[in-house]
Amino acid sequence: MAKVFYLLKQNKVRNSKVRGKWFARQKTIETLNTRKLANHISEHGSIYTPDVVFGVLEKFRSCLLEMLLNSKRVKIDGLGIFFTTLENTEGGAESKDKFLPQKNLKGLHIRFLPDSTTETDISSREFIKKAEFVNAETLAGALDGDAPSSGSGSDNSQSGNTGGNTGGSGSTED
Repeated sequence: MAKVFYLLKQNKVRNSKVRGKWFARQKTIETLNTRKLANHISEHGSIYTPDVVFGVLEKFRSCLLEMLLNSKRVKIDGLGIFFTTLENTEGGAESKDKFLPQKNLKGLHIRFLPDSTTETDISSREFIKKAEFVNAETLAGALDGDAPSSGSGSDNSQSGNTGGNTGGSGSTED
């Protein structure tokens, strides 16, 4: 079974209904870049060399972005659907004829909706059943100081909704 590492963090947000409570936050141990993912795929009994897999992944990336920028959704069977959403500036436009994309649009976001068909359900409620959870603190510092291998400069922890349906913000930040 796959291992998902987590660290426990205490909610320290003032005025939070869940202040002082403890929540799990995912601990990423490595970030695979395209080359490393291609090598991994080719090691799974593939007839394709890592370079061929890398080329396909690179072409997938560029074509995915092309399709998304042409207002298309991209469904990868068994994985899910990639699509875009718009983020408007706060307050909106005064009228329909005064709406200007360069003024009233703040962002264009890439979103992902996991496949939830019964055969390949990777929705969050089903995905959680496929993982074994391991407290990263039990690894005696083996993960401390590990930098992401992609050189992305991002931190190793992934937040998200750490509060569940508790009525508070669920944030563990000060």
